[in-house]
Amino acid sequence: MSAEKSHPAEARSNTWFRALPKVDLHRHLEGALRLETMLEIARDHQLDLPWQQPDAFRQLVQVSPPDPFTFENFLSKFTVLRQFYRSAEIIERIVHEAVEDAAGDNIHYLELRFTPVALTRINDLTLDEAINLVMAAAADAAARFGIQVGLIVSVNRHESLDLATEVIGLAADSRSRGVLGVDLAGAEASHPGEEFAHLFQEARRAGLHITVHAGEWGGPEIVRLAIEQLGAERIGHGVRVLEDPAVTALAGGRGISFEVCPTSNWHSGVVRTLSEHPLVAMHAAGLQMTLNTDDPGISDIDLSNEYELACRQLGLTLFHLREMILNAADFSFLPQVDKTALRLRLERALAEHFLEEV
Repeated sequence: MSAEKSHPAEARSNTWFRALPKVDLHRHLEGALRLETMLEIARDHQLDLPWQQPDAFRQLVQVSPPDPFTFENFLSKFTVLRQFYRSAEIIERIVHEAVEDAAGDNIHYLELRFTPVALTRINDLTLDEAINLVMAAAADAAARFGIQVGLIVSVNRHESLDLATEVIGLAADSRSRGVLGVDLAGAEASHPGEEFAHLFQEARRAGLHITVHAGEWGGPEIVRLAIEQLGAERIGHGVRVLEDPAVTALAGGRGISFEVCPTSNWHSGVVRTLSEHPLVAMHAAGLQMTLNTDDPGISDIDLSNEYELACRQLGLTLFHLREMILNAADFSFLPQVDKTALRLRLERALAEHFLEEV
């Protein structure tokens, strides 16, 4: 009997998965708000939301039955969430709480992405002020909770090039203060994003890393565009890449890593059922992958849930889970010396957790 088969995921408890050392490379700040924090803000600011009815309130900000699992419903949560960023103090709080929650889930390294435009819609903050707030709060929280945090600045495809130009310029100016990369997000099917190519090329020349949401609600042609025109080093989601063998080969040949978020893909209607998720098929095709949360507040999950789900329901082996955890260090946007140090810490922690047996 192989070592892999002698230590099946079914033999591991939820507590065992929670104790695993973890890395999350794809988590949105705007999708990581605590429910109790939102209720408190809604009450204190008398928002036109049912804060006196927690179940009705939860339905507006989290995906849960009887919600339809569609991208329209998933994105509707962000419309509500944008009502909460009412002050600098609130933004600082949600950053602190997002980092604290990651540390509590035994995440050793978190790349937290945020959208400055979203954080400035209903307050008097400038984009520069919002970025500075997030950087300062993330650094403070990382020190307080003993976790390593890198930041990724996001722009949306459906918003203007002028806004994206300003945000990416500010991100480049912030490289020495924790910003590691930039991300293109939003409705890829209707806005593929080729018009952003020159901006992302400039970002790369400025020393920023590139990740792009692609192959989620759009097809594999968006993955190709992200790699060839936008210079993506990592693909956010990318679970539709297998629909085109040529794009699969392109991604594999370029060593592109896919930031896979199974529960999010289910909740947003990318896959009809969890059993249809292509995680294991992507691995079998030779693609590099990491497991991540996407929007843990919206999906009411943490990374422990995703690790356990991948093994128990999707058929990922413990051996391959260990591989993905270490991959996350290798594909992080950290400087090489920090990547190496992170990988060594993870290897030691995994050994102590008996994963060397698989």
